[in-house]
Amino acid sequence: MTDWGLRAKRSGKARALATSALVFLAVAMTSPDMAMAQNYQFSQLKIEGNERIEPATIIKYAGIGRNEALSAGGLNDAYQRLQASGLFESVELVPQGSTLVIRVQEYPTVSIVNFEGNKKLKDDFLAGIVQTQSRRVYSPATVEADAARIVEAYAQGGRMAARVDPKIIRRDGNRVDVAFEIKEGKVTEVERVSFTGNRAYSDRRLRRELSTKQAGLLRAFIQSDTYIAERVELDRQMLTEFYRSRGYVDAQVTGVSSELANARDGVFMTFNIREGQQFRFGNITTISTVPELDAAEFDKLAKIRTGATYSPVAVDYAVTRMEELALRKGADFIRVEPRVTRNDRDQTLDIEFAITKGPRVFVERIDIEGNNTTLDKVIRRQFRAVEGDPFNPREIRASAERIRALGLFSSADVNTRPGSASDQVVVDVNVAEQPTGSLAFGASYGVESGIGFNINYQESNFLGRGQYISLSFGSGTDTKNYGFTFVEPSFLDRNLRAGLKTWYRTSEYSNADYNTKAAGITPSLEFPISDNGRLGLRYTLERDTLTDVDDDSSQLLKDEAMIEDGSLWKSSIGYSYTYDTRTTGLDPRFGWYFEFGQDFYGIGGDYQGIKTTALLRAQRKIMQEEVTLRFDLEGGAIHSFGDYDTRILERFRSSGIMRGFESNGFGPRDMDVANEDALGGLYYAVARAEAEFPLGLPSEYNLAGAVFADVGSLWGLENTDGGRIDDGLNLRAVVGASVLWNSPIGPLRLDFTKALKKEDYDREQNFDLTVSTRF
Repeated sequence: MTDWGLRAKRSGKARALATSALVFLAVAMTSPDMAMAQNYQFSQLKIEGNERIEPATIIKYAGIGRNEALSAGGLNDAYQRLQASGLFESVELVPQGSTLVIRVQEYPTVSIVNFEGNKKLKDDFLAGIVQTQSRRVYSPATVEADAARIVEAYAQGGRMAARVDPKIIRRDGNRVDVAFEIKEGKVTEVERVSFTGNRAYSDRRLRRELSTKQAGLLRAFIQSDTYIAERVELDRQMLTEFYRSRGYVDAQVTGVSSELANARDGVFMTFNIREGQQFRFGNITTISTVPELDAAEFDKLAKIRTGATYSPVAVDYAVTRMEELALRKGADFIRVEPRVTRNDRDQTLDIEFAITKGPRVFVERIDIEGNNTTLDKVIRRQFRAVEGDPFNPREIRASAERIRALGLFSSADVNTRPGSASDQVVVDVNVAEQPTGSLAFGASYGVESGIGFNINYQESNFLGRGQYISLSFGSGTDTKNYGFTFVEPSFLDRNLRAGLKTWYRTSEYSNADYNTKAAGITPSLEFPISDNGRLGLRYTLERDTLTDVDDDSSQLLKDEAMIEDGSLWKSSIGYSYTYDTRTTGLDPRFGWYFEFGQDFYGIGGDYQGIKTTALLRAQRKIMQEEVTLRFDLEGGAIHSFGDYDTRILERFRSSGIMRGFESNGFGPRDMDVANEDALGGLYYAVARAEAEFPLGLPSEYNLAGAVFADVGSLWGLENTDGGRIDDGLNLRAVVGASVLWNSPIGPLRLDFTKALKKEDYDREQNFDLTVSTRF
């Protein structure tokens, strides 16, 4: 094995100069008169040394014709053209009287291309990125470029220490083998991420916004600590958006310094930040230059409070609401322009929303490319505008965001270009599809529930229609679950989310002397009714069975098991209203969620009643957004009609209501029997408060702590067996602390609790460990 190819390349320029000198020397030696002449003529062209390349091809590259007047400079140009063709290892032009001899040595043919030393990148992948191929002419320049391409491929995977040394092996018949000797090196990790210029937020807080993480003790598991240059620009954008969404309108990431360690196995990154001052909203006004549109009517749609922290999202929402109102009024080509007046003295921004007539431009057509599997209509229905509608740039940008939010594409670019006329535009949509199906095997563990396993298959782009299907099976210590879910996100090509859910569950409780079975089906329909609000409608048909009640259980349970042999059909219609600002709210530091739902039983079936549940959840980030406060208020009530009393299968049970108790650990309980089974209740109410905070460890460890307190109760029965069962509203109070770890195998939570107020018959659980994973 030799470095012949590399040596040939390095000596290329010297050989060119020597050959040019040889040309002129040969001319001078052959004919002194010719050396002094201005023009030369060759009546014959003789080609020597060629094996594969036809003489006519060589003459064509040389660009010399017989009996053509030729200067000494022209002769040198012919040599340069032959050399630049990349076909010849060496070229000589030797004048011999009226004959010009073109003597060439062809580059050999590549016989085999090998990759040696590569483990992380396979041969097939490397063969696809190099241009050196078998049965093609060998080129030193191409081989050098291929070595650089391989190095770049490793760098994109975080191995900046990779080295590639191309080797050439001479074979008979003017053939060579090309071998790329690869030293992959170690992954180049991000050793440290630091910031300069940040005053409002700490380094630790800013690191949480980056996709790039520091390497730490768990570097073998944390993949985001690998240095990837392409990720730096994304991190810059994320930091800028983080600041500007919090009122820092002048915030900039002025530069990112990435220093490579001497061993090329580590990078030290520094983000240079210019924060500027935080601004708040000043005066909010609306004007209209369109006579038929009243500014006062639009002004109330701004919904921006003077004094609130400035947010560009709030301005965008206001503009969107105003333009939608103009469309509903039948006014086309309306533009709402937010005009900002900056007041540096009091650090406020006055916003004037100007309603004006925009240019009369129409959407000529929407062209979609890149969707090999996904149907065009899945993408097209994300546009509120169709061909022939007035063109609205803001709506096109919003459509692009909706396409990206589908989760079906790794990238989605939406651009516009001039159409066939001055008042026409064409919207180009270019998408790159990504895998949308998965088969997951999972495991979970709970101190009480034990080890559980599950299998789940899901596809979020079924048959390219954007539909979601899921098949699941789960098995735990006490339960088995089977389920099927189907969702059509645009039912009847409208903003209607149609779903179908079926399930079958069996339970054999270790802490209760009865078993249950449940099977059912629920078709549903959900649609938006406001910016953050959605309404869902559903019908449920299910059959529940209570079995294997022990003889020494409560008489209440034994009576319930006798009703229709423990099996009842239940048919209900229901609705749920949700309002969520946690991800779409104007202030990223605060959000709240509200849910209210009711199910009405008795549309057929064996049970008649109403089940009502409500949940209010608020979240607030404080102390540079490093501490998250959460507060929940939740409750429910069941009311039965007629002479029918609820069974334990209809009543609320304590599982999931409060921490610090076992499943079926509190609530009404029959203490006069040996089993002391929990009986559930008709009502429950609970208040939960939690504060989550960092533990002072590097953010890449994904460790956090929490303290919490729960206060609530579960109460109420129609039948208390003559007053022997205590179903009163007895408050319980629990405090606790948690360790939260988003571990490489899944989210893990350790809870340590202490009940401050409880009943003597309640069953505490002072420690709980839960973890779930998919693999």
